[in-house]
Amino acid sequence: MPCVHPTGARLRFMTQRIALYGGSFDPIHNGHLIIARAVAETLNVHRVVFLPSARPPHKNADDLAAAEHREAMVRIAIRDEPVFELSDHDLRESGPTYTIDTIAHFTKSENSDARPYWIIGADSLAELTTWHRAAELIDRCEIVTAARPGWDDSVVASLRSAFTSEQVDRLLAHVLKTPQIDISATDIRGRIRAGLSIRYLVPDSVHTYIVEHGFYRDESNG
Repeated sequence: MPCVHPTGARLRFMTQRIALYGGSFDPIHNGHLIIARAVAETLNVHRVVFLPSARPPHKNADDLAAAEHREAMVRIAIRDEPVFELSDHDLRESGPTYTIDTIAHFTKSENSDARPYWIIGADSLAELTTWHRAAELIDRCEIVTAARPGWDDSVVASLRSAFTSEQVDRLLAHVLKTPQIDISATDIRGRIRAGLSIRYLVPDSVHTYIVEHGFYRDESNG
């Protein structure tokens, strides 16, 4: 499968279904991978592209591990999965990384009219009304929400107050019931600071990388 390299090699999805998965991935964990696999299988997408963000708009970039290390952890986490790929596009952005700009980049670079999927979690769906140019984003891609069984749909009212009925219907049509995996990067960092094991929460290769580099042992990620 073709991969995206720092040289800027183009992703080709003219006739392929592609899902883009953005995030800080600080660190990437098994929950991310399980969601990506569930989306790929449920929607029959050909490729899932992971996009680590240099400066997520809703997070303080100074609190994140260095971008090159988060990229390296994603790379080693997905290296044995042919459906998964890594793109450094968002890491090369100097300012905040907005999803609408990332979607525009991939659509334009491929000269394709096909709308890519964009994977988010249920917590992000609740915050979607605060996203940059959110209504336009909904029209430019298919937002796929990875929700646990029995997810809280109280967010629907706030969505209907901000978006058209058609847009909300499209959002709800792409709420996928994914496996219930209660893993978070915040909890992983907290466990490391507390001296607790993170084995089985992250891939073994990522666990080794974190230990070797001494990440997350204090409030500064280094």
